[in-house]
Amino acid sequence: MISGPSGAGKGTVIALVKQLVVHVATSVSATTRAARPGEQEGREYYFMDRGAFARGVAAGDFLEWVEYSGDLYGTLRAEVDGTLARGDDVILEIELVGARAVRKALPEATAVFIAPPSMAELSHRLRGRGTESDAAIARRLSIAQTEVAAAGEFDHMVVNDDAERAATEVAAIIEERRKGN
Repeated sequence: MISGPSGAGKGTVIALVKQLVVHVATSVSATTRAARPGEQEGREYYFMDRGAFARGVAAGDFLEWVEYSGDLYGTLRAEVDGTLARGDDVILEIELVGARAVRKALPEATAVFIAPPSMAELSHRLRGRGTESDAAIARRLSIAQTEVAAAGEFDHMVVNDDAERAATEVAAIIEERRKGN
């Protein structure tokens, strides 16, 4: 599991890790939020309306799910099971509450927290996206303070002050885990 605040660079680090580590895939999560420019169905997320998401929850289709900043996000069991059945490791990009739920369901999972170098830098990154209102950014920053405070719940913390260095550190964590260390 890779978790951290919105804007910490989780997606960038994960993309770089996938270039460094063979036989690793990311699980595509489901969400009720609208797609951002350039995002594609089934690549970044499965975009669902609230009704479809609720039906999936009721059917037990999710390993975990949570409401985050007004939208629903969840990890589809079929995504994780399919990846593991192929013999690949799976990376879940997941927020704090979801990480806690996965930890209970899969205690053997390794949890990595991607931290921003500072809250000021996190604010700068979120504003630089240009995709959200000031109110939405303020909500994300408030949530981020809680998430950073919980970083000690994770097996590893990686500060993303340089994406390539952070990815190399995460790749080393995956390789050590594979060796059973």
